[in-house]
Order: sequence, then C-alpha cells, then structure tokens
Amino acid sequence: MSANSSDPADTLDVVLVKAGRTKIRYAAELLFDDGTRLAVRAPWAGDGVRDFGFVRFERGDVFTEYYWRDRWYAVKEVRDSSGELKGWYCDITRPATLSGAELVVEDLDLDLWISADGADVRRLDEDEFEESGLAASDPAAAAAAVAALDELERLAREGGFDALLA
Repeated sequence: MSANSSDPADTLDVVLVKAGRTKIRYAAELLFDDGTRLAVRAPWAGDGVRDFGFVRFERGDVFTEYYWRDRWYAVKEVRDSSGELKGWYCDITRPATLSGAELVVEDLDLDLWISADGADVRRLDEDEFEESGLAASDPAAAAAAVAALDELERLAREGGFDALLA
C-alpha cells in the first residue's frame, strides 16, 4: 500500500490501543492517505448497540474515520444505514502510525461528540482521563491531549469540521 494510495480496494486493520492493550481491531477500507492524514470507512465494529443516551451506534452504521500522523485526535463521521448523518465522534489519541496494513491509534480517554446539526457539542470521559494518571506519568502527552480536545471543541462551536476534513 503506497503512502498516496487512492485505490478503494485497499484495506487495513484499524487497531485501537488503550492502556497498552488492544481495545478493538477491525478491517476498514482505505479511502486515502496523503502522507499526513488518512481516511478509512468501516461499518460499526462494536458488539450490538452502544447507546450513549444522546446517540446510538448500531448495526448498519457506517463510520468514515480521519486520522492524522501529526495531530492528537481522530474524527469519525457517523451515518446510519440509510446514509443520514448522526454526527461526529472524536477520539483524543496520540498521532496515528501506519505499519504495513495496520493503522495503530492509542486512545487517551478524552472524547468529543458533535450532533449532525451542531447543536449538541459535548466533552466526554474527562473523569476517565483524570483517573488514567497520564498527567503524572506523561505531562507533555496530557497537555497535548487537552489542547487537542479544546481545538476540536472550538472548531465544532465555530461551525464544524468542513475545513478540517476537506
């Protein structure tokens, strides 16, 4: 797979790591890789329905996921089985790494949800982030994670991710 691959038949495994262990692994279609940013598409990879109260992820949902090698987040556009936009789920992560056909992303607990209409912007899992101890064990990473969450929230409140994802 080349760094600038645009062949839609290319697939890779997305590996989400948390606290040194693989949290989830799933196959995804590589949409593009420009050397800095990658985009993949995959169906909902969770077991069953995940109901957050403000959104449900369920069988048939499709995620178009954007990862950066130089940014501390991933942005996931979520659509239902009919193609209707549900919103964007953003993971705060260390910059993504691609090794062969494996895209590895380390989850740093913080998340952001933005509803399709942009009216609901919510920070998630700040308690988990605090409990992770990252601020003590890796203060620079913790600061980068918080700055990334702040940046995504600002973009969401200022009109969305169009420029970021274009």
